[in-house]
Amino acid sequence: MVYEYSVFWIREEIANHYYRKSDILFRFLRDYQNSKNREDLESQYFYITNTFPSDKLISHIEDYYTHDIRIEIKGTSIKIYRNLRCISLHIERKHLKFRCKTLQDAEELLFPMLRCFQPLLFITGNNLSNFGWISPMILTSNYQSEQVLYSYL
Repeated sequence: MVYEYSVFWIREEIANHYYRKSDILFRFLRDYQNSKNREDLESQYFYITNTFPSDKLISHIEDYYTHDIRIEIKGTSIKIYRNLRCISLHIERKHLKFRCKTLQDAEELLFPMLRCFQPLLFITGNNLSNFGWISPMILTSNYQSEQVLYSYL
């Protein structure tokens, strides 16, 4: 069985707010995908997601992969091979779609490259209810290093 996933580049302020509320973001993206004719969902979707610059992503892919990985690029469709494993990646305007046999294949072949390209990526399973962020959120604190939040005194 082949699994299909979608990757969304979430705007930073939205990612900061919804990082620990992934289930809400997942439900919204799923609702949008199932009801693209709803203008309210469409405008929210276009607000919270960034556009994937296909030329920059393709250039990044070509520069990232080493000699043990083979890539085939045809327009905005890319196949990534290592030994007997293959990932098929399709670049859309506001999301990426990829297919793989196991999520482990994606973790080894695709995700490291995507993390280097952009850490604010949210992934959803299209034929599964899997979802999550590709990278841990780096939280910036408004507190100065000298401030103490609590004390044992």
